[in-house]
Amino acid sequence: MIKLAAFSELGLSEKTIKALAKKGFEEPSPIQALTIPVLLKGEKDVVGQAQTGTGKTAAFGLPILEMIDKSNGNIRAIVLAPTRELAIQVAEEINSFATGRKLKIVPVYGGQSIELQIRQLKKGVDIVVGTPGRVQDLIDRKILKLDKLEYFILDEADEMLNMGFVEDIEKILESTNKDKRMLFFSATMPKEILKIAQNHMRKDYEILKVETKELTTNLTDQIYFEVKQKDKFEALCRIIDLEPDFYGIVFCRTKNDVNELTGKLNDRGYDAGELHGDITQKHREVTLNRFKARKLSILVATDVAARGIDVNDLTHVVNYAIPQEAESYVHRIGRTGRAGKEGTAITFMTPSEYKKLLQIKRITKTDIRKEKLPEIKDVILSRKHRIIESITNILQEGELNGFVDMAKDLLKYGSPEEIVASLLKSAYEDVLDTSNYNEIEEATVDHTGKTRLFIALGRVDKITPKKLVEFIVKESNIDSSKIKGVEVYENFSFMSVPFAEAEVIIDIFKKVRKGRKPLVEKAKEKSSSNNGNKENSNEEKENTGNKRGRGSRKESSEGEKKSSSKPRTRSRAAKKEKQKEDK
Repeated sequence: MIKLAAFSELGLSEKTIKALAKKGFEEPSPIQALTIPVLLKGEKDVVGQAQTGTGKTAAFGLPILEMIDKSNGNIRAIVLAPTRELAIQVAEEINSFATGRKLKIVPVYGGQSIELQIRQLKKGVDIVVGTPGRVQDLIDRKILKLDKLEYFILDEADEMLNMGFVEDIEKILESTNKDKRMLFFSATMPKEILKIAQNHMRKDYEILKVETKELTTNLTDQIYFEVKQKDKFEALCRIIDLEPDFYGIVFCRTKNDVNELTGKLNDRGYDAGELHGDITQKHREVTLNRFKARKLSILVATDVAARGIDVNDLTHVVNYAIPQEAESYVHRIGRTGRAGKEGTAITFMTPSEYKKLLQIKRITKTDIRKEKLPEIKDVILSRKHRIIESITNILQEGELNGFVDMAKDLLKYGSPEEIVASLLKSAYEDVLDTSNYNEIEEATVDHTGKTRLFIALGRVDKITPKKLVEFIVKESNIDSSKIKGVEVYENFSFMSVPFAEAEVIIDIFKKVRKGRKPLVEKAKEKSSSNNGNKENSNEEKENTGNKRGRGSRKESSEGEKKSSSKPRTRSRAAKKEKQKEDK
């Protein structure tokens, strides 16, 4: 527990410290160190600003669990998240911290049976984590009662703003009691979010800000391999065998992936250990100690389980599964290239993940170069060189007593070349056997695919296709011939550009906004509705008389007329969320 002393100093209880130890925490992140003591004092509302992936869930989840501790039959806290994936993730994370506490934490979100969620809520819940649409729907049905709240938490507040949820948040707040504590967490702090804070928080609310660090990867040689999912294990084995002294961490996405890969590596004869959230603290400590002592050369881990690991001299970090966020990529590969020493970061990219790689390259502003996977003959040649090097080192050391007489006896049975060849066969035949390796199919990746961009400029802005192309070319310096499929509507436009150019344009325009949203962003994909495969797209809204402009998620005027005679069974926020999920 000595490593967790910093958490104890923040005011957390022994029960919470044990839960953190089980999850592999060692030191609080900056946002946790700032936020936890303030929330435990219970005096002020808080607006916390820190990058995504810096431990914001623990920053608010831990002190809330400390303050609630026991169930009283009411919903004590609600966390609003912009997406169902984040709602599930936050609920799971808070649940993992709640070990030893008889509290019920339930996620509610669109896409899952609302009847199932209603049954869970009726049984009694202490903390609800939900998306705005489903939360408002449950409020409208008088199932979700928020009049005895102690905490109202808004997670990823800037994303809420980007997705058009501000009005929904305001409406949900109308259903809550006035004396609750309010906590907002966000990577950026737009004025609209601060306006909500000013309108609904106590006047002495506190802004806690962690300075944004530049995402850097200076001392790490970064390469990627294009490989099919089924060939990843074979590719990893070749890379390990090619290196003279591989000592690294291999990152997987899930606990099951970690277990499966570790088992396959050990079956193949490698010294590998695993780290994930389900292993005991004792198992974790034993595995880490063996890895630090180099009794294990390979550590297979999830992102969460690997946090806080401090191991020097790693030669490699391997992204067996490409990370979902650029921050995670930087955190992973930052474990090599320490103390002035260079390291190597390897990423396996399947054909469908090319755009994700481009996004990581854009955000980290770094070059990740493509390499060709080593062939079987390259691996065998590398191993032969290491065998020769090992034997010549023994010769140079000269400590051959006890073996010279045996060597003289062996020379009676054949030439020196034959004797040496026999010894090599005896010792290394299995190591140099090409049948140990399987062939890897070439992965065909579409580098020329297109990304469709949405631009918040249209005819109302005196934009024509020619003027739009000229504007984008002037600002981004890309070749105009790369821009295709330009469509200009009343309030917005579309164009298609290659993957790489799309990332350049998005990066340049990321801070240029029109209203609440970026001026340029990736267009929503077209999808089919349930009644006749009608495209649910921005063009459709334009053509059905919706002149409210970009970013509106309300029904078209035509749709409203058609539905006006029917009773409303859903809130506007719930309809909006359903539309987003369909997309």
